[in-house]
Amino acid sequence: MTAQPLIVAIDGPAGAGKSTIAKLVAGSLGVPYLDTGALYRALALFLDGRGIPPVEDDALFSALQEVSLEITEKEILLEGKNVGDEIRTPRIDAVVSAYASLPMVRNRLLDLQREQGKRKGLVADGRDMATVVFPDARVKIFLTASDEERARRRFLELRERKENAGYDDVLEQIRERDRADSSRSTAPLRKADDAVELCTDGLTIAEVTARVLALIRENLSKENHHDAVQ
Repeated sequence: MTAQPLIVAIDGPAGAGKSTIAKLVAGSLGVPYLDTGALYRALALFLDGRGIPPVEDDALFSALQEVSLEITEKEILLEGKNVGDEIRTPRIDAVVSAYASLPMVRNRLLDLQREQGKRKGLVADGRDMATVVFPDARVKIFLTASDEERARRRFLELRERKENAGYDDVLEQIRERDRADSSRSTAPLRKADDAVELCTDGLTIAEVTARVLALIRENLSKENHHDAVQ
């Protein structure tokens, strides 16, 4: 029997380190990395820039049909333009959750995300990768960190990019994002029942990456053992 493509689904709240770890894990495994958060951010940039509010109506529906969105291993292209930097601003931080909560938006991106996984496997990070997008993923991990730790990381990231933001504002934005992501009616942030939870407080990027890779190896080893005894 041909093995399913290796899909590793990494979920967790904003600032838990999902994207950083997912990229490194994908590189170690030699499979593509799917930055689902960037997809939602790109759509938010597109819609917000055109003055289309996060409300499900004809204007939103038309815009979602018209938008050109493409992902490659290194870039996210919106209307043919690489928007990797533009989607990481405080403005997009503030509005992305409202757009991402809309079923119209999530359905627009669902097929695009799943199609990526059918090719040769991938590592995907987001908030509903293991619960909605890839419920049959062979490895599911839920990364967490304290509010304060996540705010510290985000604050340093913004400062490095010379964005003007205070730590207290970033902390409140993190907490507000958590509330929005966890309480939305469509695909709320939650840990999948069969996901392994890993808190990243006090751990270096290298340590978290090593632990995630060890979890993946352990899971695949169990699969191989199960197949061998059948």
